[in-house]
Amino acid sequence: MQPWGVLRSAVPEARQPTATVATGLRDRLIALGVDAGLAAVGVASAELFAHTRDDLVGRRKRGLNGAMQFTYRNPERSTDPRRILPGATSLVVGAWSYRRSEPEPEPEPGQVRFLPTRPAGRVARYARRDHYESLRLALEPIAVHLRGLGWRATVVCDDNALVDRAAAHRAGLGWFGKNSLILLPGLGSWFVLGTVVTDAPLPAVDPTERAPHGGRCGSCSRCLTSCPTGALVAPGVLDARRCLAWLVQAPGPFPEEYRRALGGWIYGCDECQQVCPVNRLADRRDPPPAGEPDSHAAVDLLDLLDASDDALLAAHGRWYIPGRDPRYLRRNALVALGNVGDGGDPATVAALRRWLHVDDPMLVEHAAWAAGQLGRSDLVGER
Repeated sequence: MQPWGVLRSAVPEARQPTATVATGLRDRLIALGVDAGLAAVGVASAELFAHTRDDLVGRRKRGLNGAMQFTYRNPERSTDPRRILPGATSLVVGAWSYRRSEPEPEPEPGQVRFLPTRPAGRVARYARRDHYESLRLALEPIAVHLRGLGWRATVVCDDNALVDRAAAHRAGLGWFGKNSLILLPGLGSWFVLGTVVTDAPLPAVDPTERAPHGGRCGSCSRCLTSCPTGALVAPGVLDARRCLAWLVQAPGPFPEEYRRALGGWIYGCDECQQVCPVNRLADRRDPPPAGEPDSHAAVDLLDLLDASDDALLAAHGRWYIPGRDPRYLRRNALVALGNVGDGGDPATVAALRRWLHVDDPMLVEHAAWAAGQLGRSDLVGER
């Protein structure tokens, strides 16, 4: 154990540990994170993220956040780590990989299907299991070690309190890609990010190692041109009002102009990451592992539409659902069904008939849209 904890309790607070001791502790914390499964660990100062604060305020004024409040609600708070832990001096930032292989693709139209198939809704990779819980568990040994030495430490991940991508960038984990995500050199963007905020004064990374927005993307713009709705309005700038990953979480009707673009997604969207050359090269160099047994890349849309409120929340309650209201899962499923369903399938027709006759104008409207997309506008006329 480093003697730093003893020093801290035995001498006045003003006295700082030697550079050698501080560097040794930093290296020990990084090793703990790697041993716990983190793909990358970095250290940064806990100073205010002034540029990020200005970005959030400016984008909010332009309406780019839509109704999304995550880190936008209070930029002064979400960009100041000292609001999390008064007296904080350092951030230990970790990246947990959720890169997993994709399931076998569905046969193309016209190909022989050996088994009956049912329409399936797609789930973004990060949401297929609780990767944030794995991240939190991997960060906790770092916090425990710091507390054992007498320092204060708080684990923060998937939290309004801190813009995790800004922390990861300052800690040298990677650069801001044009898709607005952090790209780790040679590894890509399939990561969830989290931070240990501490009052231990740790040596930060060399600022010259950091890169600006899109600095290492070069001339590549595949993510911008591949976004189904054009939500990436400039390199590193996302308009949430068009982003499918936000729209499936937003309250109210799903915007009609983006329903076709949703395809089969019911939660999240991976389009900008799937086309990214950094991610694709990482997959070629090191094929991703298979998904965990509790990981679900797809959800049976007809089962979802047939499930009770309690069953839906039990199965998908860790997703962000507006007001914890399962009708929004059904809304997404109806849009996806209209895009990937079969209007000649009796089970699909039965599901549409059911939701065309409920006492919920929003779901009736989405069921009518789905019926029209599948060439079954006659079902709407039955009402």
